[in-house]
Amino acid sequence: MTKISAVIITLNEEQNIKRCIEAAFKVCDEVIVIDSYSTDNTVKISEACGAKVVKRVWKGFAETKNFGNQLAKNGFILSLDADEELSSQLIKNILSVKDNLNTAYSFNRLNFYRNIPVKHCGWYPDKKIRLFPKEACFWHGDYVHETLKISPDLKVTHLKGDLFHYTITSIAQHKSTIEKYATLSAKELAQNRKSISPIQPYLAYLVMFLKKYFIQMGIAEGLNGIYISHFSALSRYWRYKKAIALLHSSN
Repeated sequence: MTKISAVIITLNEEQNIKRCIEAAFKVCDEVIVIDSYSTDNTVKISEACGAKVVKRVWKGFAETKNFGNQLAKNGFILSLDADEELSSQLIKNILSVKDNLNTAYSFNRLNFYRNIPVKHCGWYPDKKIRLFPKEACFWHGDYVHETLKISPDLKVTHLKGDLFHYTITSIAQHKSTIEKYATLSAKELAQNRKSISPIQPYLAYLVMFLKKYFIQMGIAEGLNGIYISHFSALSRYWRYKKAIALLHSSN
């Protein structure tokens, strides 16, 4: 049976990490946690669950995940975020192919908003490649979102079963999260633009809200659909407003 190493990056994830690690150990032979000096009980909980914890100064998503992959003893990596959990069906299907792992594997990710699963707003199936051969894949990215780069000749097989993602538990958390990411993405935007129209933030908000709420059927999610559509649009608004401020400050 092929052995798998789970790699999880953390920063103050005491509310999530136990659930994540326990599910990972149902299919993995090793769990590695790369912790960016959490100030809560993340490290203590991780070690109690049997994970190997390595502390490292934060250097971005891609670099941190690649560092964790290189520490892995096994040839296959299961890459997880601390607020994710393998569903029972996904665990069963990973175990069914574990004897003959020979490619990369993708899963559907089911995102939870205020503890309610979301099937609209463009949030599902949210397919992710998370199980892959260590030497044939690496993470790439700078400011915000990391992307897994795989060898051109590597086939990707999709496994049934959801990867649960407990992404947003409260409105306050959602607002805080999008503001943080909007700041990061604004830096990237400002580097690639010489100027941005003052009307762009408002247009970006309107387009994104209409897309999420009507085209991607956020209306079917009730109140959560309104919140998700609004904050997705607000993130775009803030991204352009912050980028405009950065461009003005550099002139």
